[in-house]
Amino acid sequence: MESLNEIISKCEDLSFDLNFTRAKEWKSQDQSRVLVGYMPIYFPREIIHAANGLAIGIMGGGDKKLIVKGDAYYQSYICHMPRGIIELALDNHFEGFDGFIFPSICDVIRNLSGMFKLLNKGKFVKYLDYPQNFKSHIGGTFYIQEMEHVLAEVKKINNVEITPERLNHSISLFNKNRKLTEEIYSIRDAAPWKITAADVYHIVRAGLVIPVEEHNEILEKVISLLNQESGEPLDKIRVLVIGAFCEQPPVGLIRAIELAGCYIVEDDFLLGTRWIQGDIPTDSNDPFRALSHSYLNNSTFSSSVYDVDNPKEARLLKLASERKVDGIIFAAPSFCDPALLDHPILQQACIENNMRYISFLYSENTGQFKVIKEQVGTFSDSIKLWD
Repeated sequence: MESLNEIISKCEDLSFDLNFTRAKEWKSQDQSRVLVGYMPIYFPREIIHAANGLAIGIMGGGDKKLIVKGDAYYQSYICHMPRGIIELALDNHFEGFDGFIFPSICDVIRNLSGMFKLLNKGKFVKYLDYPQNFKSHIGGTFYIQEMEHVLAEVKKINNVEITPERLNHSISLFNKNRKLTEEIYSIRDAAPWKITAADVYHIVRAGLVIPVEEHNEILEKVISLLNQESGEPLDKIRVLVIGAFCEQPPVGLIRAIELAGCYIVEDDFLLGTRWIQGDIPTDSNDPFRALSHSYLNNSTFSSSVYDVDNPKEARLLKLASERKVDGIIFAAPSFCDPALLDHPILQQACIENNMRYISFLYSENTGQFKVIKEQVGTFSDSIKLWD
């Protein structure tokens, strides 16, 4: 059996393989298989899986890709992620992809979908609208139609017919994937010294670029090995990191937070992998309706979702209480309008409820973390010394 370090190293390689080698190998084994790339944050991967496809999370180039051409496509006052994605596209990293999904999370992603159309990438490009009306017969029906439109595009490519049985099977696999991921988070919550947040990040991110069946096997092995680990706790505070739901922080930044005296016991990194809270029913004659219902009623909170009837500040404080955190770190990408517009509301809730917090900005290719590390270290020390 592989060691935990070997699995983590494998997951790190998969996570930042900008050529998506494993996904392309998987596609080459069957002519009816398709690859569909989706941009952050959430996409119902189950529908692509049921159509004999692999939905691949495209999170940008991070700090692994030098941006030269991408800067020419976008103005300076937006986030960095679309520049990295355009750079990947122009350098043909998406060769072999059949389609691309751009969820309606912000104007930047909307414009990125237009760029892909102009560049003639893939056989189809779909800007996927999510419902803003959360009534089942209105927003729910609209969402089902959006999913069906995606599958109509896939069917033009491989002619695979979706049946309720196929879709229910796919839903069950992703239910298992979320459950296993949450189990790893629960282990880290109970004993965060067993595995670093950066290692958890690599393990979860690997699932964006490989078949869910393979990722489930990896998660099961990790859980088994973690249950055998012991280790010793260090003098660190427990924190929740929020604001990184879309453009991802460099792994070096995650490590810097940990080295500055924090256990990251909760975060919104790779939020789409944990978007649906709980299981989606797998015994439905109308699995599309089950997917829609779960999105409307069982989604996590995010700055990209309008949820006036279920305020995200209350949900944030509830999560902080459940994880027994000592403080909250607001870490958002520079120029991320959804996150930065929400932060004053969330921070005011922290003030009113005596929850300590700090805030800083980053970009996916940030290379220097000294200032952030000093800020987080001061935050950690102040809590340990004067709590």
